[in-house]
Amino acid sequence: MPGHPVNHGPIAARSLRRTLVIYLMLGCLLPLVLVGVLTYSSIYSILSNKIKSGISATLMQEAANLENAVINLDLATKQFALDDQISKEVSDYLSLQDSQVFNKAQIMASIKERMNLAAFTNPYLGLTAYLEPGEPGNAESVLFANLDIGKTFSSSTLPEFIHYNGADYFGPHPTQYGSRGSLVLSAMRAVRVPDNRPLFIYMETHYRLIDNILNKQSYGMKVSHVLVNGNNKTAYVEDPELPQNIRDAISQNKIGDYRFLSSRHLFRYASSQGWELIGVVHNSNFNSEIVAWLRTMILVALSTLIFAVLLAWLILRHIYRPLHKVNVEIVSMVENRSSQVSYTNVQEFNFVLENFQDMKDQINQLIHTVETNEKEKGRFEVEKLLSQINPHFLHNTLNTVQWLARMNGQQDIDKLVTLLIKVLHYNLGKKSLIVTVADEIDALRNYMDLQRIRYDYEFHYSLDSDDEALHVAVPRFLLQPLVENAIYHGTGDRGGKVAVTIRIKDDSWVMLRVEDNGTGMDQETAEWLLTDDEAGKKRGLGIGLSYVHRMLKRYYGDQMKLGIESEQNVGTVITIQIPIRRMEEFDD
Repeated sequence: MPGHPVNHGPIAARSLRRTLVIYLMLGCLLPLVLVGVLTYSSIYSILSNKIKSGISATLMQEAANLENAVINLDLATKQFALDDQISKEVSDYLSLQDSQVFNKAQIMASIKERMNLAAFTNPYLGLTAYLEPGEPGNAESVLFANLDIGKTFSSSTLPEFIHYNGADYFGPHPTQYGSRGSLVLSAMRAVRVPDNRPLFIYMETHYRLIDNILNKQSYGMKVSHVLVNGNNKTAYVEDPELPQNIRDAISQNKIGDYRFLSSRHLFRYASSQGWELIGVVHNSNFNSEIVAWLRTMILVALSTLIFAVLLAWLILRHIYRPLHKVNVEIVSMVENRSSQVSYTNVQEFNFVLENFQDMKDQINQLIHTVETNEKEKGRFEVEKLLSQINPHFLHNTLNTVQWLARMNGQQDIDKLVTLLIKVLHYNLGKKSLIVTVADEIDALRNYMDLQRIRYDYEFHYSLDSDDEALHVAVPRFLLQPLVENAIYHGTGDRGGKVAVTIRIKDDSWVMLRVEDNGTGMDQETAEWLLTDDEAGKKRGLGIGLSYVHRMLKRYYGDQMKLGIESEQNVGTVITIQIPIRRMEEFDD
């Protein structure tokens, strides 16, 4: 009997449970494995690209800050080297005798005041000093300095960086200011003095600037920096344990913008100033986020396995029998839809069965509704046939009037009825919804003649179309609503004119234009008529435009253009631009 399991003994029952457990385990673990494999490949690629993009962006920001530091030094050294007033004070100082202590002190105080002012207004500058070169091979002597510096100074001991805009740049190297040991970039530029005496301005960045720029914390992982000078030599290596083959690849310019070498990711930025900044990330640091995510996935998989085992046990103990009872009720519904369900001793399954009973009741109600609707459908078909009789009856009646008019020699009535029959046949007939421009023009001409008779020939009209446009397919009844609006709203007492023009544009578009010489309207009203405002449809002009706009949207979507140009006491022009299509290109 359907709905009742057949008992083949305890072995069959245990096999069913075992199968249920296996299926449950597969149902829980197989999707997890598949999703895990697909997710791992996708997430690895996404995280890898995200980390690379983040490192590259941070490296570019650091390089931009270094470039700004060089530009800042360039501008500051030019100020102290090329300024005529400062150069004159330095020259005057050097020309004074040792005995003129007071004058020397005054000039020195003025020069130091300028140095302090520059350092105060530019927080990125540090030590500034004027140097006088000694004998060849000897150190320079310090004339003036804004900070504590020794009496002698040797630029030959500084690591070369670049030659940029007439100045020599060094570093990164420890600052010459006291014993701080912070890394700085420095610049040295020849000073222009009146007597052409050799003199140099030496300037360093702020002692904290390089440490702030090359900040490892900005990457979110351990990153070491390598700085290559303008001679393609390594000027600074942050990691002393960097393998030699990586150093050689950097110095030989063999890494490009990115390269993976010796378990390290190398990111390179080449500055337009002639130096390069390389970021080095060990693979273990690079993959730390990916490894953390993978551990989380493994933990989720193990948790899912434990959950699947526990769930299988709970299903065998508490769910299997009530579930079987629900299945029996479902199967029995085929035989007897009106029978009431029998409940179990589990509250949750009783709730399911209650819903199932509600569903049975709704199905019965739906079946009854379908039967009723089938009866109503037959009635609607009859009404539809009756509704089609009215146009047919109207055509027959008008044909009768037409023949009576001809028999009695009433040519005006004959002409009027003939035009009316043609207009009604085009508008209400069974012709396709898609017609050619030639069909639309013929119907429009009949409509215009009919309206001229109605208005006692008080207005004139013209129809002008390119021959190429006659075979273009357009929706039926496209122009008549616009022409009707032009007649009703666009013709005045002084002799109305309605002009319809159809042109081909750029071999791809059809331009349809309806123009009248009526009272017109302001531009705000014209734009309002093109909106979907329901209030606009209460006016006759709004109704016609609304119909045309909906029809154009239906067949052409965003490819159509509908515009109104109007001027009060001059007239109105309605323009439609649609793409050229053939009859078979439409879905109607």
